[in-house]
Amino acid sequence: MTDVARIAGVSQSSVSLVLNEMTGARISSETQMKVREAAHKIGYQLPGTRHDPMPVAETRKTTIAFIVDEISTSPHPVISLDGARDHAFGQGFLVSTYATRSNHDLEDAILRAIASDPAIIGVIYATIFTRRVTVPEILHGIPTVLLNCVGEARQVPAIVPGEVAGGFAATAHLTGLGHRRIGFINGEPWMDAAMDRLKGYKQALATADIAFDPALLRNGDWLPLRGYEAALDLLSLPDPPSALLCGNDLMAIGALEAATERGFRVPHDLSIMGYDDQELARYTHPPLTTIVLPNYEMGSKAAELLIDMAVHGKTIRPMTIKVDGPVVVRSTTASPRSAQRRNAAGESKLAGG
Repeated sequence: MTDVARIAGVSQSSVSLVLNEMTGARISSETQMKVREAAHKIGYQLPGTRHDPMPVAETRKTTIAFIVDEISTSPHPVISLDGARDHAFGQGFLVSTYATRSNHDLEDAILRAIASDPAIIGVIYATIFTRRVTVPEILHGIPTVLLNCVGEARQVPAIVPGEVAGGFAATAHLTGLGHRRIGFINGEPWMDAAMDRLKGYKQALATADIAFDPALLRNGDWLPLRGYEAALDLLSLPDPPSALLCGNDLMAIGALEAATERGFRVPHDLSIMGYDDQELARYTHPPLTTIVLPNYEMGSKAAELLIDMAVHGKTIRPMTIKVDGPVVVRSTTASPRSAQRRNAAGESKLAGG
């Protein structure tokens, strides 16, 4: 849907309204035509039209239970839910969502209700941030897939983002442009995502034969203000970085503000890269280069695994599946000016014989 919106030159909300044929939406016929033509151009079909749905009358079990600790404070679990719901519906199943708010009593009540519901085929057990969990004992007898978390004893299959690969890909994008001093504004250092992205950052530097410099690392809290403060700090160094990699798009927005305040033009004087590819990344000035956090794909994969286990009887070993996200190149990254000057000087020297 994001690609359709980009091609048609409209918002993602407009794409959703048109393709879902929502009544009451005041969207011009011309815009509707643009959206449909863009969707046709890239072969996009609405979820649920990609497969012939299984007739729900064939079985009493028609529903997947999606249990998550928090859903209203971040877009990430919502997008994962979209992926699970769309894949499930395409296979003839529905998804019921339960948010526990990390309340043990509430979670226990939800699990007991699910265990006694004959319509439930199985459970997707999700968390808002990647971490280890203790799989509730009641789920040991119910087909279960963990989403964005892993079990302590690897008793059930788990789907998590490939954060080390993400940190590597983001950093490699910058080293590939010629940057050698790359500041990293990471998230909270105790979180698995932050630790793994730092590993990927270090690995990509080593691959490019660049020594890791602790002076270029700052820990953040995933919010714009900390991104702003950390960027100001890094840009005040005697030898400031030519690029900043931020642990998420929100901190990258803060870094963009800091760069403007310090008189750095992005990307001419400074490259800035985010992480997540939230909707807002398309509307920063300039639009933000970032890396996709594959929440939708993770949710879809979780539903696929669960249906294979619960409906088709496939044996899925309790492995951890890591889903990688691609780099999305927009307008905040470019080759460093110093590299451009060196190239120009080298070409001039060669021309002079």
